[in-house]
Amino acid sequence: MRTTRTVPARPVLIVTLGLATAGSLLLAPGTASAEPEPVTREGAPVDGRAARAPESAARRALAAAGETSTATDTRGYPRRQVLSPDPVNPGDKSLKLGLVPYHGIAPKLNALQRLGDRVSVEVAGRSAGGHRLYLVTVTAPETTREARAQQRMRDLIERAPATAAKSPEIKRSYKTPVFVNSNIHGNEWEGTDASLKVIEQLATAEDARTRDLLAHSRLYFNVTANPDGRIAGTRANAGGFDLNRDFVTASQPESRAMRRIQLDTQPAVLLDLHGYVNGTLIEPTTPPHGENYEYDLFLKHTYANALGMEAAVNALGYTPAKDGVEPAQIPFRDQEEGWDDWPPIFTPQYAAFHGTVAAHTVEIPLAVNNEEYDELPVAELRRRSAVNTAVAGAAVRATLDHVRERRATLVADQIEAFRRGAAGAPQVPVSPRTVPGVPGIGPEDVYTTAFPRAYVIPPGTSRAQRSAPAAARLVDHLLANDVRVTRATRPFRLAGRTHPAGSYVVDMRQPKRGMANVLLADGRDISDKVSVMYDISGWSLGRLWGATVEPVASGSLRGAPLRPVAEAAAVARVAPHGDLRLRLDDPREIAALNSLLRRGVTVREAPDGSAIVPASARREALTAARTHDVAFTATRLTGATPLRRPRVAAAVTPGELFALREMDFDVTPVSTAVLNAGFDWSGTDVLFVSAGLDRARLTAPARSALDAFLGRHGLVGRGATGAALNAAAGLLPVTPVAGNGDANGVVRVTNPGPLTRGAPDHSFVYAPLWFTGLGAGVRVEQAYATGNPLLSGHWRPLRDGSGGPAAAAGRAAVVSGDRAVLFGTEPLFRDHPKGAFAQVARALFTVAHSGSVEESG
Repeated sequence: MRTTRTVPARPVLIVTLGLATAGSLLLAPGTASAEPEPVTREGAPVDGRAARAPESAARRALAAAGETSTATDTRGYPRRQVLSPDPVNPGDKSLKLGLVPYHGIAPKLNALQRLGDRVSVEVAGRSAGGHRLYLVTVTAPETTREARAQQRMRDLIERAPATAAKSPEIKRSYKTPVFVNSNIHGNEWEGTDASLKVIEQLATAEDARTRDLLAHSRLYFNVTANPDGRIAGTRANAGGFDLNRDFVTASQPESRAMRRIQLDTQPAVLLDLHGYVNGTLIEPTTPPHGENYEYDLFLKHTYANALGMEAAVNALGYTPAKDGVEPAQIPFRDQEEGWDDWPPIFTPQYAAFHGTVAAHTVEIPLAVNNEEYDELPVAELRRRSAVNTAVAGAAVRATLDHVRERRATLVADQIEAFRRGAAGAPQVPVSPRTVPGVPGIGPEDVYTTAFPRAYVIPPGTSRAQRSAPAAARLVDHLLANDVRVTRATRPFRLAGRTHPAGSYVVDMRQPKRGMANVLLADGRDISDKVSVMYDISGWSLGRLWGATVEPVASGSLRGAPLRPVAEAAAVARVAPHGDLRLRLDDPREIAALNSLLRRGVTVREAPDGSAIVPASARREALTAARTHDVAFTATRLTGATPLRRPRVAAAVTPGELFALREMDFDVTPVSTAVLNAGFDWSGTDVLFVSAGLDRARLTAPARSALDAFLGRHGLVGRGATGAALNAAAGLLPVTPVAGNGDANGVVRVTNPGPLTRGAPDHSFVYAPLWFTGLGAGVRVEQAYATGNPLLSGHWRPLRDGSGGPAAAAGRAAVVSGDRAVLFGTEPLFRDHPKGAFAQVARALFTVAHSGSVEESG
């Protein structure tokens, strides 16, 4: 059992649903507190307002050209460019802290490039708010020929790791890639300023150590990963997303840019600079550890580098009495649980699947955001920011020293991680023997998995097109994450089963098998492993994205008719004759339907829930098919009910708002404040509520207008907030029961109702809810499976025994009735569980239609 310092384990998931980021309140010097900030996740912000991100941010995030690869760019270094200035913004929140505002970054980078021949600047993309993302490379000059050699060696390391391990050229000449990521949370500013200072020092230093470092390394700095949040002083980007939760889904352009940087540079070492935990928190983490990592290699290097950063930070001389700064802490050594690396949604944990063998979140100490930003004197804020900048700089410089001294073993173990994947070699469990020098390793740290031989993803057929858009989306997502995918040119047999031509196959003997498995596997129920978790604990794309994913435990792929693919085969097609049928089981199909309705096409609902498009609209259907990659099949079905694109007023989370726009709904964000200001309900067909709308806090006129709307139209509600509004409005006679608010993961469900027709038999929950006491007219649309409904994740009963999965088993998870649908699951969570999106879409269409029919009648 590892020892535990007096620093408390970070409190995880014990906060109420209404709590948002509230950084630790560090008192004046002499009265410092070491209490870390509480965990935050997507939900109702602390001010009670629902998501209100501009539609332009969603359009930018949904644009196809979300990332630009530099993998084929073999120009030499430096690669100079003159950046045009941004308009001066006196409202930039960085200014109050005495830090570099966003509009000051481009001039600073121009000046750094002029200092010599070591600094290069490229634009890696644009944020959801339209701001440039700057990638700075610092290295000794390279000719084009030398740059091409580096590219060739980098490719060899991943694509042929067994050969790379024996390469004298790599041992002698390969430059170790290092990635420093700053400011991913916009109101954790100082990593940017520390990076700029380090870049300036490296640009001009002439000592032997610096020359040696740059001759044998490439240092990549993502100067500000979240310029929208930096400017606005918010954790999230302009789309309302916490980017450090988005790596599995990659819904945001900033996340895709960071992913592309990692794929193109293949860093052996990564720092992600955050705030604020006092004392400075330096990973590696507490259990549970991601079971798909080569964790022995990862822990070996991450712990060794953490020790160096700890020494460098403590050597700055800050003390609790004098400066309010506690000594640095390493969770693996100093805490029992509560700061884990289980999910691949965080930058360092995601990087581990791309060959990074030393990866760290570094949480600098002194809070300057949230209430501290508003309440502390400017002088104190600037003092804290100066301390934080120095701490972040010390961590970066210590890491660079570590890289200079241990580059050979870092690269060798990156190669070994890839070799194990390509060879199908077993993982090596961590132990004092396999990871010597790391204290306190115990059985609680051992997490490994059994990789299947392959995964098969059926493509969908003309008779079962339901899975075709989902399969194509999933394959493209795998490829975007650098997972190798092949496709069968004819039917083939594997492990005694015949698979059709067109099936996609993920051979798990590939260098990034961990990346493939963490995306496709079911995951694990870890409820009995630890008492608390830092964030989500289950995320399986195989269960949540709507495609069929079949693991094959064993067998041989030798001789199978498989060809590598660079993209999924197009699904788009339109039958040449007759009326057309569009299934509505996938968000792409919902978006296609809404695009047709937006263009005035007459579409009717068939008895089976699909959409019937008249033959006269074949040209419009062809455009929709190509835009959304969906299929319109010929049909003899006759649609009855005419459909129209619902006008949705939505008091929801940022992820839900984004998902609604992804499906091309006409959405107007609302909240308690918006309704109190006098909202015009005449342009709304249905209200969707999950966050930020409290009927009790409405003014009398606003409450009256809301009740009148709900009486004429209806409500789609999710979670506790939606259920509370339903009860206040007296719509569905049900009793909501709240499960453990910390619980989250992938759950088994049954789908007896029409709204869930075609839905996967798994869904996602975070703070699950279920419904009892179902009154007259209430229909169960979805129920939690009997037994233990949790497939993967973390869901324990509360201390009194209530709120656990056994209490939810067999209970209604989604219910409907006259003008209302309530969800106890999270079908749109962070824009992630794509296979469940259509449930919400069907609910919106159904409720909007029932209201319009009654009005017209």
